[in-house]
Amino acid sequence: MSRREAGLPVVGRKAGQRYAYAVQRVTGTALGPYQSAVVRIGFAGTWLLFLLRELPHRRELYGPDGPWSWTMARQLIARNGAFSGLMWSDSAIWFEIVFAVAVVSAALLMAGWRTRTMSVLFMFGVLSLQNRSIFMGDGGDNVIHLMAIYLVVTRCGQVWSLDARRAARAARAAAAGGTGAAGGESTAAVRDRVGPVLWVVMGALLLAGTLTADRFEIETWLAVLFWGAWAAQGLWWLTGLYAPGGQPRALLDVLANLLHNAGLMVIMAEVCLVYATAGWYKIQGTRWQDGTALYFPLKLDYFTPWPALSGVLAASGVVVMLVTYATVVVQVAFPFTLFNRRVKNVLLVAMILEHAGIAVLLGLPFFSLAMIAADAVFLPTAFLRWLGDRVSGRWRRLSGRTAALPGQRGERDPEPRTLVG
Repeated sequence: MSRREAGLPVVGRKAGQRYAYAVQRVTGTALGPYQSAVVRIGFAGTWLLFLLRELPHRRELYGPDGPWSWTMARQLIARNGAFSGLMWSDSAIWFEIVFAVAVVSAALLMAGWRTRTMSVLFMFGVLSLQNRSIFMGDGGDNVIHLMAIYLVVTRCGQVWSLDARRAARAARAAAAGGTGAAGGESTAAVRDRVGPVLWVVMGALLLAGTLTADRFEIETWLAVLFWGAWAAQGLWWLTGLYAPGGQPRALLDVLANLLHNAGLMVIMAEVCLVYATAGWYKIQGTRWQDGTALYFPLKLDYFTPWPALSGVLAASGVVVMLVTYATVVVQVAFPFTLFNRRVKNVLLVAMILEHAGIAVLLGLPFFSLAMIAADAVFLPTAFLRWLGDRVSGRWRRLSGRTAALPGQRGERDPEPRTLVG
């Protein structure tokens, strides 16, 4: 019986082919490897630079010497249900441990070392510090807060990472030895010694935290998230070791791609939502309507690291009006330009320049870096590959190396098949 006779909708051959291709792309490929790598590097680097700059003031910001005491933070978190590892103990030693974990995980995630594990630790550090003192942040911290959660589900180490370099070397060694692709994956899993050790250590720490959950007040959903991530890493490694080319591994690969693509879509939607809400709220403000909104922050001492430069800009009413209106237009229009690549790229450059101007004129470098890192999810792949070629080429010339880095044009970018890569 045909589909028409059965009363089912008839799908044309071309439409069916497009549908099958779309399904294969979503399930068989982790989309946007370069965009997700830039987001990983951008947010991890921004958070790392912020922590290093505030290293001498860490106790006043998030620690025992801050005006927002540990007791007040505990009372607030008990009401809003937020997570912070710093609430597990008011010990100064425990604070230093958590702060060190935040710094080290940010550095390793930026470098792409064991990105799956480091993304979880990165989220732990961001949530622990920011939820400890919620009044110390700004809009950039809120974006980092959200992106730290989204990065956990993405395969952000496919390119431009130490994991990708390790996987590429294993694949080349397997090909040279004549073991083939499947044998190469199995060999990479067998030879990985750091991954299993790191997985066992993380499991022991997670078990200790779970057994003391009543004391530490760990939310149930968070415990499920951590345990799920830990179990998924073990299952991924086992299938890569014993069935690298079998159906269980293929199923896990499809699930990982679906999670990655969904997470990448959420990141893109989040960026559009941030700009849309910011632009429409600006439209409702009288200062934005009359074109004078930019003038006032340029006259505040707190937001003028370069008073002479701010004074020159504020002295021109036409420039202030044009920049004020352009800011609103770009933010409101950007979500609607995603269907036109050329217009989107033009507005993307305008927004990046806008954030660079905010960093210089208003003295908000970390807010600007966070927003630029978020904007990078929309950068064209061709531009990112070109940029990667230029950076890797300069690095090879400086280091005297000739081997190509993972992510360069003309080289396949395999994903690491390790336990906690």
